[in-house]
Amino acid sequence: MNQFLPSQQSVPTMDSADSTAATAALAPNGAADPAAAINDDDDDDGVPEVAACISSMIDRGGSVESHRLFLARRTALEMLRDRGYSVPEDELARTLPEFRAWWAHKPELERLAFSTTLASDPSNKVKVVFCPPEPVKIAVIREIYSGVKEENLSRLILILQSRIMSRAKESIKEIFPFKVDTFQITELLVNITKHVLKPKHEVLTAEEKAKLLKEYNVVDSQLPRMLETDAVARYHGLGKGTVVKVTYDSELTGNHVTYRCIF
Repeated sequence: MNQFLPSQQSVPTMDSADSTAATAALAPNGAADPAAAINDDDDDDGVPEVAACISSMIDRGGSVESHRLFLARRTALEMLRDRGYSVPEDELARTLPEFRAWWAHKPELERLAFSTTLASDPSNKVKVVFCPPEPVKIAVIREIYSGVKEENLSRLILILQSRIMSRAKESIKEIFPFKVDTFQITELLVNITKHVLKPKHEVLTAEEKAKLLKEYNVVDSQLPRMLETDAVARYHGLGKGTVVKVTYDSELTGNHVTYRCIF
């Protein structure tokens, strides 16, 4: 039964709306207003309307922390949906004011955690956990494992708000018997797959991959490659050997299709 519990290589340039939202979210508490910085640099070049326009898009309705958490959680939900997991539409449609009202009532990181199952295989369960803002040490990793070891997970996604210590990072493979993905919260402030310049990526099934290799009479190693650490590969949670169909359709790249094999 499906369950949902509310609880690097390629880095595209952000469009204006997402860029300003992420700028506000990235600013530390107490930092100067980004719009003010723009105005300070304005040498009366005759276009003050631009600064006013940008200023109007910057969020001032609440704390920077809540904005960052909202953006990261929404992107994580979209990421799971794109990976084929069941994600309720009402969660995806939740607005920033609605999130702030829900979050401010009881601001505990545990409430941000959520789990769901693969739409095609309910036995495949994933959980997303937000780590505390302090540097992540081995003790934190062990504590997280203690909290999820009885949930029969197939995958875990950790969203970091600070750096993770090298020993803690190494201990993940030693402690968890399943795949664990880690993302810095700043990587999830914008959904990179929504950028207008980002080509369309489609993950091939095993059958589609076999048909492709047979059609072109090639093996995996002869296909163009994509690193497992690539931003799109990490977004989709792709492992080695997976083949991705990449469709380009823009004035810059033209209209064509290519394939990439994760390695």
